[in-house]
Amino acid sequence: MGIGYRLTSRPFLAAQDSEKAHGRAILGLKVLSSNPVTRSVLRGMYSPKALPVERFGSRYTTPFGLAAGMDKRAEAIRGWESLGLGFIEIGGVTALEQGGNPKPRMFRSGTSKALVNRMGFNNPGSENIAAQLAKHVAKFGKPSVPLWANLGKSKVTPLNEAPGDYATTMERLWPFCDVFVINVSSPNTPNLRELQHDDALASIVQACNTVNTTMAQQHQVDIKPLLVKIAPDLSDDQLVAVVKTAREAGCDGIVATNTTIQRPEPTTDKDKRIFEQTGGMSGAPVNARSTAMIHRIYELTNGEWPIVGVGGISNAEDAWAKIGAGACLLQAYSGFVFEGPALTKSVVNGVRKKLQQSPYETIDEAIGFAHRESPRVDE
Repeated sequence: MGIGYRLTSRPFLAAQDSEKAHGRAILGLKVLSSNPVTRSVLRGMYSPKALPVERFGSRYTTPFGLAAGMDKRAEAIRGWESLGLGFIEIGGVTALEQGGNPKPRMFRSGTSKALVNRMGFNNPGSENIAAQLAKHVAKFGKPSVPLWANLGKSKVTPLNEAPGDYATTMERLWPFCDVFVINVSSPNTPNLRELQHDDALASIVQACNTVNTTMAQQHQVDIKPLLVKIAPDLSDDQLVAVVKTAREAGCDGIVATNTTIQRPEPTTDKDKRIFEQTGGMSGAPVNARSTAMIHRIYELTNGEWPIVGVGGISNAEDAWAKIGAGACLLQAYSGFVFEGPALTKSVVNGVRKKLQQSPYETIDEAIGFAHRESPRVDE
């Protein structure tokens, strides 16, 4: 089906406006997963073999999940489950409902396997998303895989009031989600990336931790994992500072990375037009930078801090490289646009095969292998 998608569905979607194509794809997945027969067909076609990982207090049937931005409104949860993903991240969700930036605001390059977007955290707001999740749980039960929530800042909220904005969203979504990701790295909300640094980041983490503790006590359960998502455009000094601040503030891990404001050299006139658009770029061009940052974070933390690798994963080789760099879990967004729903199966089964060919028994043993294996030198 991967080949079938590339030959049929992808050209059809490529002829449409990127945002409209995205919406139609989500709607199609939602419809197909609403029927038990077609839902079973999806599972049979796309679910990979198990490749279990224990992280963040949960068992992940595979280390490969959905990145934020793909299903902002949590509309197709059963569909993503049916595709065999190990976990699902919804959002970004902000405290207040917002329409995002003016359209058009999403652009894609099939040649470079790159997306440029300036969506601007368009979403119904945390109150409406919480109601949507409550309705889903009441009708279908809790998702069968861990559900993550990406927390963003409302555009109208001043930076000095950001901690309360993030905390409000977390409190509303807390009963329904298993892991929370503080997104201070989107390039599409003015000045948001300033919140990655020092006291600003620490204050947001502290506010979210207060909510976490309070909600856990009310529900008489353990607190839930809190991660921070960073930009690939940080300098090394900035990265060192962010990692130090986030760890000391109590973050349970890091997501590396968000989209980049950097651009590769275009090879076609169409790419030139797309790359000139403002916004964050995801997909293949961010792959190497994301992996390099995972390497660096693993070094900085001696492999003791969980890293979620995201950025440009389109095959098993990309995924295996990020595991070798130090990632314990993986996510994709653009990969699904260019490779289709078969991406999960091809990546997970491919990683499983690589694991079998390696000296390692489990994914846990393989994490960070690139730091332990010396390059082979031909004699």
